[in-house]
Amino acid sequence: MRFPAWFRVHLAAVRALLALTVLLGAAYPLAVYAAGRLPGLNDRADGSLVSADGRTAGSALIGQSFTGKDGEPLRQYFQSRPSAGDYDPTASGASNLGPEDVVDTLPDQALVAAGKEDENAAQSLLTQVCERSKAVGEFNGVSGARPFCTPGGVGAVLAVFGHRTTDGAVPHPTRVVSVNEEQGTVKAPFVASYKGVRVELARFGEDYAKGLIVPIRGNAPADPAVPPDAVTASGSGLDPHISPAYADLQLKRVAEARGIPAAQVERLVQQNTNGRALGFMGEPTVNVLKLNLALDHAYPAR
Repeated sequence: MRFPAWFRVHLAAVRALLALTVLLGAAYPLAVYAAGRLPGLNDRADGSLVSADGRTAGSALIGQSFTGKDGEPLRQYFQSRPSAGDYDPTASGASNLGPEDVVDTLPDQALVAAGKEDENAAQSLLTQVCERSKAVGEFNGVSGARPFCTPGGVGAVLAVFGHRTTDGAVPHPTRVVSVNEEQGTVKAPFVASYKGVRVELARFGEDYAKGLIVPIRGNAPADPAVPPDAVTASGSGLDPHISPAYADLQLKRVAEARGIPAAQVERLVQQNTNGRALGFMGEPTVNVLKLNLALDHAYPAR
């Protein structure tokens, strides 16, 4: 018996639906689950959870903060690298700010004085890096100075006004403004003059887009004491590792907070340092969660 064309089309669609349901709705998920139960993979399939004292302390694959109830970093713990998503696994992602993002959107000081937040204000990537470098340096007892950063921890950037030459330069400025230092927040700009012109502090609401944006390198060392991963977030915002250089920077502070020799802390850092993947890919890393748990186990904080 030959069925009508419309019936054959619908019958083929039903057969395809049943076949794909069995294949993708049952067989494939079961195969993936079975693969995740294989030795060496089952831990990762379960989220690489790390336990301590009978409780889950976190995941070895997801970064987290080590702060007190006031939100301030705890001196007895190694700190993770910054997170654009505040270490929230559901908000994984980068800041999407690029290297040319150097000018802040300044807050309305009237709102700040009233205890309110200016939702339109935003820090540039450069100021975020500068602010973090200053804070990390102070926390660990080293200089947080960085090229293109002011001593106050914002981007050292000028808006230079005047006649521009064909190559875009302003050889004889008529006005110069420190665009990331707002009037009322600092007493004086990070540099007094530029090409013989007095530098002004920025004023809320003024548009400096017509000026030539000039980052000022300053006299900070080319190789800052605070390493790059201490001031920049990873692409996911959830990187659980830090560089050995960042671990070394924090070593003395952690040892002092726990009242133990730095050599003992250094030994634990080395034990929790992973080499390059396959021996040649990437750079060595230190897993912060595992290192802090090892510290608590060997040398509980006083």
